[in-house]
Amino acid sequence: MVRTRSIDRFRRLELLAAQLKQDEICTMKGLASDLGVSERTIARDLLLMREQGLPIDADRGRGGGVRLDRNWGVGRLNLAYPDAIDLLISIDVAEKMGSPLFLANLASVRRQLVASFSPEKRKHVNRLKSRILIGNTASTYVQAGVASPPKRLVQTLHQAFIGQEVLSIHYRREDGVVSERQIEPHYLLLKYPVWYVLAFDRLRAASRTFRCDRILRARSSAERFRLLSKNVFALSLERDDLSP
Repeated sequence: MVRTRSIDRFRRLELLAAQLKQDEICTMKGLASDLGVSERTIARDLLLMREQGLPIDADRGRGGGVRLDRNWGVGRLNLAYPDAIDLLISIDVAEKMGSPLFLANLASVRRQLVASFSPEKRKHVNRLKSRILIGNTASTYVQAGVASPPKRLVQTLHQAFIGQEVLSIHYRREDGVVSERQIEPHYLLLKYPVWYVLAFDRLRAASRTFRCDRILRARSSAERFRLLSKNVFALSLERDDLSP
């Protein structure tokens, strides 16, 4: 019975914290009514939450408001490891592109993210970053035909790239011909706003470049591949345009 009451209180504290995080000012009476307890119980809960470090402000007097400090939560964002990797790589891409907007604090954000990783994970992130390349902006001709790939396809490509897994794809060339390929996604190349995959095409036993928005379907396998040197894709990197 004591355990049940404890669980109920934990749940109530979660609901109470959720309400206080909203922009609206809450009242003791309103909180008590919403949670089905007395105002005295709410007062005890708020005291406990303050002791746990939550900066709760309360206006004195009858009907006074209760709220969390608006600045609470800054610096408390918890990211899963894959999300942190994505964010770190996105920051690196933005910096490589040299855009002057919104870059002032990216170095600080990057340092904080890197500091949260173990040495082994830092090495892993650095390897991933070295596989993302930035080229010249795509021509207006290429940009005119760019479409956004489906989210599910992007996720499949993303996972295969990070995990170095072989992909089976259906690819539409510039002339409209669709073919099936089995590729190893070694590097990603951004020629803004177009992303390309620099891959080894197993069916043709040669390096090939694929425009991401022309990949119609993709299925990842559990088979891993060994990373090839950038030199294998030198011809693709030297080309001014990559429309096929």
